[in-house]
Amino acid sequence: MEGPGLLNGILARLGPFVITGSVVTSWIVLVALVLAAWLLTRKIQSVPTGAQLLLEGAITAMQDAIAAVLPQHVELVFPFVGTLWVFILLANLTGLIPGLHSPTADLSVTASLAVLVFGSVHWFGICAEGLGNYLRHYLQPNPIMLPFHLVSEVSRTVALAVRLFGNMMSLELAAFLVVWIAGLLVPIPLLLLHIVEAIIQAYLFGMLALIYIAGGIQSQEVRRRKEREARSR
Repeated sequence: MEGPGLLNGILARLGPFVITGSVVTSWIVLVALVLAAWLLTRKIQSVPTGAQLLLEGAITAMQDAIAAVLPQHVELVFPFVGTLWVFILLANLTGLIPGLHSPTADLSVTASLAVLVFGSVHWFGICAEGLGNYLRHYLQPNPIMLPFHLVSEVSRTVALAVRLFGNMMSLELAAFLVVWIAGLLVPIPLLLLHIVEAIIQAYLFGMLALIYIAGGIQSQEVRRRKEREARSR
C-alpha cells in the first residue's frame, strides 16, 4: 500500500519489469546521498568545522555503535551497516516531502533491504571465517539442527521486512487520514512523530542487521575457541 503523492503506483513498464513510485523515490534518495557525500568530502580539512564536524560526529557515533557489538570487525561491516542506517533514515523522511511518500512504506522495498541483510550475514561470515568454517556452524551442536537453522534464517528475514514496512505504512496512513479529516494544521505534531519514528525505525533495522551479522561471525569464533580449549585439555 502506498500513501498519497505524485510518485505512486506503477509509472512505467519495460516488458516484464515495472517501475513504481517506490523505485523512483529510492533512486532519488540514492542520488541525493551520492551528491551529499561528494559535497561533504570534497574539501576535507584537518580541523573539522561546520558540516564536516557534523559528518565526522555521525560517522563516529555509528562506528561506536558497531564497536559495541562487533569490536574486532568494525572496519569490515561499517560501510554496509552505516549505509543502511543513512539510506533508511532518508527514505523514511522522504514522506515529509509534499508529493512523495516513503519508499520504506512499500513492502517490496523493505523486502529488498531484508534480502540484502540476509546475503550480507553469509558474506561477512564467510569473509571472516572462510566458507567451510562458516557452513559448519549450521550443523552445530548437532546436524539435526540444520532445518531449524534454515527456518530461522528465513523467518527473521521476513520479520525484518514486515516490521519496517508495517511501521512506516501505518505512520503515513495515519498522517493522511488526519489531514483528510482534521485539516492541515492538526498534523504538525504528527510530523514530529514521523521524524522520531523515522529515526527509531532506521536505527532498529540497522541494529538488527548488525546483530544478525555478528551472530554469523561470532558463532564461528566461539566454536573455534571451544575447539582450542578441548585440544588443550
